[in-house]
Amino acid sequence: MKRALIFLVSLMAFAPAHTSAIGEGTQIEIAGLALDGLDDARPLARSRLAWALRVRTSVDVRLEPRRIAPTDPGLFESPFVMISGNHAFPMPSDAAIGALRRYLELGGFLLVDDSSEGSDGFDTSVRAMLRRVLPDRPMRPIASTHTIFHSFYMVARPIGRFEGPAAMEGIEVDGRMVVVYERSDLGGALSRDALGAYTFEVVPGGEPQREQAFRFGVNLVMYALCLDYKDDQVHVPFIMRRRPGRP
Repeated sequence: MKRALIFLVSLMAFAPAHTSAIGEGTQIEIAGLALDGLDDARPLARSRLAWALRVRTSVDVRLEPRRIAPTDPGLFESPFVMISGNHAFPMPSDAAIGALRRYLELGGFLLVDDSSEGSDGFDTSVRAMLRRVLPDRPMRPIASTHTIFHSFYMVARPIGRFEGPAAMEGIEVDGRMVVVYERSDLGGALSRDALGAYTFEVVPGGEPQREQAFRFGVNLVMYALCLDYKDDQVHVPFIMRRRPGRP
């Protein structure tokens, strides 16, 4: 994963002197961003997305991802972080805002998953935080033709536990999407308990919609890792094996 490796190598200079390794071998981690005053609304979602990546793609992924504070040097070990929430939360500290800004500008990717089903509290807090993190880069709608929608699967729109807005929003830095904000409760569609039962019903499309949510989640991670995936073609053999008629 060329882009992920560039990200990790570039961040070594910002890690503390006692850091001896980046992550667990070469494993990618779908980390949760831990913000004061905001519980993880979908704590099971990231591990399920990790499993999906493990079985569907060429990504070697950590199956028990951590939650990491913005000021924790461990943040810079992961090229992909996620927050999932359903209520308002306080503005992070100046130190946290600065650390998150540096993370994004150096190549990190933040997925914001609104699980509130239309409540204004979480949305207001997210927008206020991102205005401070990247004040010169406003969120804008992401076109349906963006690479995110075909980075691994062909996906028509953002989708999760319910059908939220047809368009999601994002923030770009130097032509690279560093923040994606979707409001369809992606984590709710992915969540599955230790016994294998899905935690939430998916409406209105049921299990076919849940499958589309998994595909959308995989696409988001693959975009974060492989913006230039068509050039390095890391996972083409895996795609070809999943074509009809192939073994």
